[in-house]
Amino acid sequence: MHDKQRFMLYQGCFLIISFCVLLVGFPIGGSLDLALIHPWVSESGKFLLRDNWYLAELNHRYVKDLIILVYVIFCMLWLASFKLEKLKPLGWSYGYFFWLVILSTSIIGLLKSQSAHACPWNITIPTPQGFLWDFSATKGHCFPGGHAATGFALMTGYFVFRQSDKKRAYFYLVAGLILGFAMGWAQMMRGAHFLSHNLWTAWVIWLVNVGFYLFNYKKFKPASVQHPS
Repeated sequence: MHDKQRFMLYQGCFLIISFCVLLVGFPIGGSLDLALIHPWVSESGKFLLRDNWYLAELNHRYVKDLIILVYVIFCMLWLASFKLEKLKPLGWSYGYFFWLVILSTSIIGLLKSQSAHACPWNITIPTPQGFLWDFSATKGHCFPGGHAATGFALMTGYFVFRQSDKKRAYFYLVAGLILGFAMGWAQMMRGAHFLSHNLWTAWVIWLVNVGFYLFNYKKFKPASVQHPS
């Protein structure tokens, strides 16, 4: 079986199965979401770590800015490839990486802007016995997880380099998963998102990458092309 056909088969099965798992096992605000976020909610329904410096500034600002810098570097490499002979063989790949990151994170942003799902910190109602979850709250625009998208978008590198540099491809895949989940979990601790928000973020970004990769499969350089150091 040709590599592209095998890839389509595996990814098609993975996307369908993972979609069903998320739909059934991780409904937004479902029992798993509530159980996993419960340790971070006080008895009165307050998220005590909402303004924690490590979560609100280090994670939500500085880590995000650092990852964005990586994407800016790819943009600069792409632009430089129009002038520097050494970079020309990989110019298309660098540009593809940058623009797919922009596209995938923008799609997450668009979905989030149209979402009716509110953030956990906006849907707790204090009661004399503790608090209740109000899933009828109208303050939406909190699904999927925008912050986690910045980390998950690094998975684009897996598709860019899977044919030419397996080690680099898996580095971006693992880095994207670790950073995406870590950034998303930190937002959970603050009360900004449920776990399901971030899992769907990863799924959407993977879907976008699979789709565009299949349309551009032949344009990526094979392993015989050496990467500039």
